[in-house]
Amino acid sequence: MTVGCAGCRDGKKFEQSFSMAFQPIVNLRDGSVFAQEALVRGSTGDSAYSVLSNVTNENRYAFDQQCRVKAIQLASHLGTDSPETKLSINFMPNAVYEPRACIRLTLATAEQFGFPLERIIFEFTEDEQVDTDHLLNILRTYKDIGFKTAIDDFGAGYSGLNLLSKFQPDIVKLDMALIRNIDQDAAKRVIVRHTLAMLEDFSITPVCEGVETPAELEVLRDMGVNLVQGYVFSRPSFESFTKPQIALAA
Repeated sequence: MTVGCAGCRDGKKFEQSFSMAFQPIVNLRDGSVFAQEALVRGSTGDSAYSVLSNVTNENRYAFDQQCRVKAIQLASHLGTDSPETKLSINFMPNAVYEPRACIRLTLATAEQFGFPLERIIFEFTEDEQVDTDHLLNILRTYKDIGFKTAIDDFGAGYSGLNLLSKFQPDIVKLDMALIRNIDQDAAKRVIVRHTLAMLEDFSITPVCEGVETPAELEVLRDMGVNLVQGYVFSRPSFESFTKPQIALAA
């Protein structure tokens, strides 16, 4: 038996109960919700930190598995206004030992609740340091199975451009630090503009996250950004979906 399989078998349970909040990713072209991102919360709506602070190397696998199940269960019960709306689930690459073995519970849950695989996005954040070959194996496996993949917080972590040169995910989410006050910062506008052009060359869909003000939103509209996420539309909503009302561009 491989070390990875032993890790799946012998890891500790994650004993704390928790739930999810959801935050929409909005399409500026028509006001539709492109996806709902599942964000971990305490069982009564407590902060993500109240849960994540109890994740250890020993229970990381169990926690990651439970997050996937909880997100799919809740999303299937909540439903959506559009059959095209996707569910974005954060995953921890270091909690995945062997991709095809560790995905079995996710596949079984999706089948149980009738949730199409092509509507599931798995996103990981660049701030988790992970072996690149291992990460590439996960991403390629997920793509082969039929999931969408996304890099979260692009521009803030370890992998960045080196990873993009080896694997092009479906979606890249630009880090909120690049978006914050972009209307007042010419350097950020240059960086974001060129990043968007690069992603277009790769046929990767960009999402700008952390958008908080109408002024930031207007700059992104002018740059041709279609998908945005942030408080300007909606804060995460505990165990429910929000469909924000937005003013469409003329």
